[in-house]
Amino acid sequence: MAKKTKAKTVKKTVKAKAAKTVSKTVSKAKTKPKITRREYTKEDVKELRAHSKAKTPVAKIAKLTKRTVGSLRQKALKLGIGLGHQR
Repeated sequence: MAKKTKAKTVKKTVKAKAAKTVSKTVSKAKTKPKITRREYTKEDVKELRAHSKAKTPVAKIAKLTKRTVGSLRQKALKLGIGLGHQR
């Protein structure tokens, strides 16, 4: 009889641990920042051209402008200016 109750408590603890790990993964997904699109203003374009002339690394420009490296590269491509390895 003691074995049955022991087995039940083991099953309960396993289920409880599984529930905790699931709740942790769900909470991590909620903390991911949502990506919002922002239009490039005339000032942003001027700043990008200035950084291109100064040969500032793309990663540094990305941090300063709070934009992704890919976004900056695409905009520079459309403007016909070089960034990073494209110079």
